[in-house]
Amino acid sequence: MQRLLRIFFTGMLVSFLGSLPLGTLNVSAMQIAVADGIRPALYFSFGMLIAEIVYVRISLVAMKWVFSHKSLFRWLEWITIVIILALAISSFVAAADPQVKNNVLLSGNIHRFWLGLMMSGLNPVQIPFWFGWSTVLFTKKVLKHRNSDFNIYIAGIGIGTFLGSLVFIFGGRLIVDRLNANHQVFQLVIGCIFLITAIIMCWKIFHKKKKKTPSI
Repeated sequence: MQRLLRIFFTGMLVSFLGSLPLGTLNVSAMQIAVADGIRPALYFSFGMLIAEIVYVRISLVAMKWVFSHKSLFRWLEWITIVIILALAISSFVAAADPQVKNNVLLSGNIHRFWLGLMMSGLNPVQIPFWFGWSTVLFTKKVLKHRNSDFNIYIAGIGIGTFLGSLVFIFGGRLIVDRLNANHQVFQLVIGCIFLITAIIMCWKIFHKKKKKTPSI
């Protein structure tokens, strides 16, 4: 029992800390909370963590298949970049036009749960992150190849991801409600975060290609 608790809290802590740096998903959750309210943002977070749990499960039991389909994840990376750029443009439009109050993509007709599931599912960055951490835990013998270990580990990860998203959801509301932050300035800052994220992802992809290209 003590070992399972250790696995649970390890998964939760790694997931929580991994959720804290600014990223596309947690910034999107914050923007939804500010524009549409807490409940839609929570739906988005639930969808987001479901996709992450699926990715973790894949990283635990099917890594051979994952690494034999690298081209698939390369395409997913480019699709993610396109989505992030679209989010950036939508935020800039909302910042430039006072009549446009919300990010069109995040505040559209798609239910926030399905939006979170889709955006998180198209984000392949989670796979190497969790593969790395799971490998460390296997090496340290904290985690063993048992279903009981996998289930409690994934439960901890789900709770950690959700707690991390709550920081951004309520933090975003606090910034806007308590500090009386200007709506247009807020959208401009969010747009810049999305744009910088897309640029960094592009740089990483081209940097990987450059490394693989043999020198003459």
